[in-house]
Amino acid sequence: MRLFAAVLPPEDVTAELAVVVDELRGLPGAEALRWTGRPGWHFTLAFYGEVHEDVVPELSAGLERTARRAAPFGLAVRGGGQFGDGRALWAGVAGDVSALRQLAERCEEAAATGEHRRYRAHLTVARGRDAMDVRPYLDRLDDFAGRSWTVSEVALVRSNLPRSGVPGEQPRYEVVGRWGLGAGG
Repeated sequence: MRLFAAVLPPEDVTAELAVVVDELRGLPGAEALRWTGRPGWHFTLAFYGEVHEDVVPELSAGLERTARRAAPFGLAVRGGGQFGDGRALWAGVAGDVSALRQLAERCEEAAATGEHRRYRAHLTVARGRDAMDVRPYLDRLDDFAGRSWTVSEVALVRSNLPRSGVPGEQPRYEVVGRWGLGAGG
């Protein structure tokens, strides 16, 4: 199974962002992008890739320990950016970003893969096949400032990739486990 650890923003936070994303979808050229769906919006902490089912209990135990040792902290969806010359458009984050970064590092360590990537907190809102000028989208995202919320848990999420070949089909995400931050230890 394809797994990652994530922070899942609450419903009212994603609803605020959805208003802006709906505006972005109305801009000229928006049809060239594949827009992600609200049910899949998350801040990835660590991507584990394809993981055999036998490894999930050990990974879950590691994430539980990680969550227990971390205190809840405040975040907000704010601003935006791009990767790959407009191939990925994302919303950014504000608040206790250092706590988020530390949580991401510890979630990577929970897998004991030895792989470490530079962490850039983002919530992907659209992807494109080709490079494109996304400045009009970034201008709108730069002005976005969502309300703050308290991150209180880490989720282990399974990503079910589309298999139908239907254009625009989105991956489906299934929460495999959740662990509260600061729940002891």
